[in-house]
Amino acid sequence: MTLSFRPLSLLALLWALTLPAQAQGALEQAQSHWYAGRQTEAVNTLEAALTAQPRDAKLRFALAWMRQEQGQTGSAEQLLRSLIEEFPDHSEAQNNLAVILAQRGELDAAQQLLERAVQLHPEHWQAQENLGDLLLRLAQRAYLRAAQSPAPGGVQLKLKLLEPLLRAPQR
Repeated sequence: MTLSFRPLSLLALLWALTLPAQAQGALEQAQSHWYAGRQTEAVNTLEAALTAQPRDAKLRFALAWMRQEQGQTGSAEQLLRSLIEEFPDHSEAQNNLAVILAQRGELDAAQQLLERAVQLHPEHWQAQENLGDLLLRLAQRAYLRAAQSPAPGGVQLKLKLLEPLLRAPQR
């Protein structure tokens, strides 16, 4: 199965949010570093800005996104969990935490987060797509379990029909 869940991109986040001047400057500088291939400088910029504004949700989310992109999922997960605890309506954080959990196989927990993200912001296309991908994986899991039972049915056909969807290229 090759489904890949995707976190909301930093670029999309920056276009969608308005920030205080100081935080906006730090985010723009971090983004510039990041897309110029200077990821360490980008992370350092955000960490420095967070020492002055430790509760800034946008800076914290951007740092979590960068950590996630760098493969530092433990650090990203911790940042996202604390962000959601402090800002329970932060749908982007819920989407990105769901991505980490889904990749780790914690599909039920990921589903709860994605459903909450979609409930908060129905127009959140990335959470909608990730929820759809997750539901396909859950359907596959249920069909595989059903295929283990001796009961007759069209389970094998349904599994066969799901395969192309599970292998579909992501945007």
